[in-house]
Amino acid sequence: MSAPYSPTIRRRRLSAELRRLRKSHGLSLQEVAEKTGISRSNLSKIESAESKTVSAEILDKLLKLYGVTDKEDRENLHELARLAGERGWWAKYRSIFPTDLVDFETEASAFRVYEAQVVPGLLQVAGYAEAVIGADKTRSVDEVMLRVGARMRRQQILDRVDPPLYQAVLDEAVLRRPFGSKDVMLMQLRRLTYMAVRHNVEIYVLPFSAGAHLATEGSFLIMDFPDPRDSSVAYVETPVCGLFLEEAGELEYFNSMFYNVRDSSLDQEQSLAFINDVIRSLGGEVSD
Repeated sequence: MSAPYSPTIRRRRLSAELRRLRKSHGLSLQEVAEKTGISRSNLSKIESAESKTVSAEILDKLLKLYGVTDKEDRENLHELARLAGERGWWAKYRSIFPTDLVDFETEASAFRVYEAQVVPGLLQVAGYAEAVIGADKTRSVDEVMLRVGARMRRQQILDRVDPPLYQAVLDEAVLRRPFGSKDVMLMQLRRLTYMAVRHNVEIYVLPFSAGAHLATEGSFLIMDFPDPRDSSVAYVETPVCGLFLEEAGELEYFNSMFYNVRDSSLDQEQSLAFINDVIRSLGGEVSD
């Protein structure tokens, strides 16, 4: 099986390289537009990774202007452009994935998550996901089930032969707030205990007794990528959109929040014991 890749990541990498090449020649976007006949607005979209595709003709014009003559370098950039224009499995779910989150998830090598309200999507069981998604009563049964199916498909990220590291800090409220029936909650909590002992998953519980912490503004996600050319991304979801933050100062702040809540949390062994205590409080049995 070939390694997974993200069209969005490829697009970001291509745009960064073209921006670097332009700046290394001391050219402005307007100057490149005048020399190549490519509109300035189109160039701006390419360099900001807003263009879904970059044609071979446009790319060749830019590489000629920037003096990229090495065959291997040219082929690599054309391959980036080709991959950036392809569609991932999630394309059929585009109506329910309005942001590029799944694109980024596909190639991430590490996740750092803080959740204050619900179990993170990649750790949810289907019944719990149905209850969370179905809490929005404007969604039809068909839409809810479509979203549940897409969420379950996303979870395959953690099941790869060489899976990403997934670190999650869960506020105690996540474990206490019921979604669905008691049986659904017990299944969800047991799922957490199962995931917590996997080599690539770390789960930390932030108990109410921990008191004040830096992440009082709410949940967030940070993703790292295996290629050093691809900068990390922080993601924050709002009721109407998802925000991606990539500036160095923003990432530093989000990382400081994550490590603050992780350091304020119970360690992994204590967290697993805490989750098992919640299971017992609901009358469930705990595996040895």
